[in-house]
Amino acid sequence: MSTREFFIKRWEAEQPAFGKVLRALPESQLAYKPHEKCTPAGALAWQLAEEQKQLSEMLDTGEVRFDLKPPPKKTADIVEAWDKATEDLRSRLKTADDTKWSSTAKLVMGEDAAWSDTMENMFWGYLFDMVHHRGQLSVYLRLNDIPVPSIYGPSADEA
Repeated sequence: MSTREFFIKRWEAEQPAFGKVLRALPESQLAYKPHEKCTPAGALAWQLAEEQKQLSEMLDTGEVRFDLKPPPKKTADIVEAWDKATEDLRSRLKTADDTKWSSTAKLVMGEDAAWSDTMENMFWGYLFDMVHHRGQLSVYLRLNDIPVPSIYGPSADEA
């Protein structure tokens, strides 16, 4: 198994948990943040959808210009964008080859490249960042007495 194939296998394994956490977020809690320095729940959820889109863009062009748009006001719109971005990325990953996987990619913030590395390392970094934000969202759910879905096994709410 190539490292690209291994990434796809692990990425696919994470997708159901992302979907469950996003779908658990009620619209009434999109503005919630547990501390003034925290990102609101809706913006975190939206970032997950945007990051999936950015991975497709990275595969297509070798570059992502990181510029988050304001999140939608409805959870359903965030979930719809997530689902679409996930399907788009899934189809692109199927056609990516090992040459593309080892090529250089970069993340641009403002006018400067904030990160430049192999496509493979960028994809792993994005996946780890997304898992981190999913964890934040699951804590936000818990703090608001919203049932937390299972991620790697039953949660206290799905025992």
